[in-house]
Amino acid sequence: MLEATVTKFGKVDSLLNNAAGNFISPTERLSANAFDTIIDIVLKGSKNCTLAFGKYWIDKKEVDKTILNIVTTYAWTGSAYVVPSATAKAGVLAMTRSLAVEWAKYGIRSNAIAPGPFPTKGAWDRLLPGDLKEKFDLAKKVPLKRVGEHQELANLAAYMLSDFSAYVNGEVITIDGGEWLKGAGQFNLLEAIPEEMWDQLEAMIKAKKNS
Repeated sequence: MLEATVTKFGKVDSLLNNAAGNFISPTERLSANAFDTIIDIVLKGSKNCTLAFGKYWIDKKEVDKTILNIVTTYAWTGSAYVVPSATAKAGVLAMTRSLAVEWAKYGIRSNAIAPGPFPTKGAWDRLLPGDLKEKFDLAKKVPLKRVGEHQELANLAAYMLSDFSAYVNGEVITIDGGEWLKGAGQFNLLEAIPEEMWDQLEAMIKAKKNS
């Protein structure tokens, strides 16, 4: 891939690692081979490309190069039922931050983007077949009440690969409409409480104070 790109374009300025693979499954139902398959695609695939391009740039003494890795918001929290993917994406994120420091001296920046739900027909049909897409409507988990549009993700990636972000190094930028923050907050589920119940709770607290 590297040789073909250099042959056609003369040089390579950026590497975008967007490797993804997943099984939505209880972990105890996965075989060792199934786990390895996701590690091979996501972590080893990103590692292989990163080493190939990084070594090439360093050997040629080419500078102002950028590595951009697409991870996920559960790369730093972990997530049940997608353990191989969480494990692999966490490794990619660690590689991103590690190389941001190590390879900066060679003029190579390393950053990551952590997208929330950006549905694609192929992936969503495989991961959530039949009416499961309706039962697990991901838009309901997002404070902005919608999923991402692909152009929004492309715009962020273009910025991260451009000279406009030349001082950004070792960062992971989240683009998820606030989804992971909503899930991380201990009391965020209280949004399901109706207004009249809040009135009752407030009245009970006031009554307790006055007693």
